[in-house]
Amino acid sequence: MKKLEMKFTNQDGKIVTYSLDKPIEPVNVASVHAAMDEIISQNAFTSTGGDLIEKKSARLVERIVEDIELG
Repeated sequence: MKKLEMKFTNQDGKIVTYSLDKPIEPVNVASVHAAMDEIISQNAFTSTGGDLIEKKSARLVERIVEDIELG
């Protein structure tokens, strides 16, 4: 399953990551920028290090898991 990870910097200067499952693909870069700007301007989320103050990065992550038979 793919996830969209959005990374922000908080008031303490630490990185805070929020992820969304099953993003619409292909990812629209302008929409991601706009959504991240809106999250910051609306103060939609906070963290233990204070409010989110800056966009750091965004990325699409896919995790593949293979079970290994042990017996």
